[in-house]
Amino acid sequence: MLALPVLLAVFQIRPAVLNTPPAVLDLLGRLAAIGGLSCLLLAAVLAVRVPGFDRLFGGFTRLRHLHHGLGAAALILLLAHPLLLAFAAAELSLAAAVQTLFPGTLASVLGWTALIVMMVFLAPSFAFFGEPEYQRWKLLHRLSVAALLLALGHTFSVSQSLPPPWHAIVWGGLAILAVAAVTYRLIFSRRLGRLRYRVQGVARPANNVVELSLEPEGRPLSYEPGQFVYLTPYDRQLTAGYAEEHPYTLTSSPREAVLRIAIKDRGDSSRSLQHITPGAPVEVEGPYGDFFPAEPGTELWIAGGIGVSPFLGRARHLAGSTGTADIRMIYCVQDEARALFREELENIADSIDRFTLTMHFFYGEGPIDADFLAAHCVDLAERSAYICGPSPLLTAARRQLLAAGANADLIYSEEFNLL
Repeated sequence: MLALPVLLAVFQIRPAVLNTPPAVLDLLGRLAAIGGLSCLLLAAVLAVRVPGFDRLFGGFTRLRHLHHGLGAAALILLLAHPLLLAFAAAELSLAAAVQTLFPGTLASVLGWTALIVMMVFLAPSFAFFGEPEYQRWKLLHRLSVAALLLALGHTFSVSQSLPPPWHAIVWGGLAILAVAAVTYRLIFSRRLGRLRYRVQGVARPANNVVELSLEPEGRPLSYEPGQFVYLTPYDRQLTAGYAEEHPYTLTSSPREAVLRIAIKDRGDSSRSLQHITPGAPVEVEGPYGDFFPAEPGTELWIAGGIGVSPFLGRARHLAGSTGTADIRMIYCVQDEARALFREELENIADSIDRFTLTMHFFYGEGPIDADFLAAHCVDLAERSAYICGPSPLLTAARRQLLAAGANADLIYSEEFNLL
């Protein structure tokens, strides 16, 4: 879908017209516009957030990376578009280049406004600007709707970028998909995709962590171990986060009558949820994610901190099943005081024949390394490896797994990042 508009434009090129550098620059400028608009529209399509859609792309993490990559590519290509056209016109004169950049037409106003709006809502997504505040990032992303409409207005205001009738078919079709995806995401998903629950209980496995038990008030959520949901609390007693949705991994087994969600104090909303009132209504939307295969196999789990959540849900599910599993779990924490759910995991490991739990304490043993991994999982080259935790752990664990002989194609990770 991304290549189709560019290929249609390339197929109509006559080599004879590319006889000068300005002609080549002009062509590149037009192709940059076509490619940039394709990226922008498809990034919007991928933001639809329908449960199960992410699994077509290998899970939510990969879908999010693709979505962000398309957004970044759209911004770069659409910024290059007017500059390349201006360089092409510069052969005539500097005035011609400036006139190309700022012709004063409705199309140019729409195009420049779209670029400015894109820079405003996409800039916080780049690591250069640091970690953005979650709710501000979400609100800024709503500007994507305006950028889409402005970019489409610019495209349909200028001469046809693709040969007829493809100009109308391609841009019209992608525009319908993008607008439909964004409309569902911002309006209908809240009404069609959310289920009502109530806080049944609040457990406190650590000073800065709670595990909420949620009972359904109607149809219960259908999910698989290790998936996550967006949780929206409606507790007026909360000091922050009322009616705000945030993503959290499910720690319960699908066999349980309640949903369980572990929440660590990592910001204003999660800090407030440490004191949520039992009985308070909440809504959940999901499930999302495709971390584990449906049937357990020969697996190595590497968890860090609150990244133990998907593994806890999977372990609880395996403890109540009659199937076979071959699990080596390495749980990385700073010290013993931060080992969430350690006792329960040890009990589960004792109850399953081929389930072993190994603790790794950073303060006592330093960063995890290839020797540690090879010593506690001698057959890791034959195992599928699953990693979840802070970004430094994901990077280090993957690097050390490869150094220890793991198969790169069998390493999977789940990121706790902007979703």
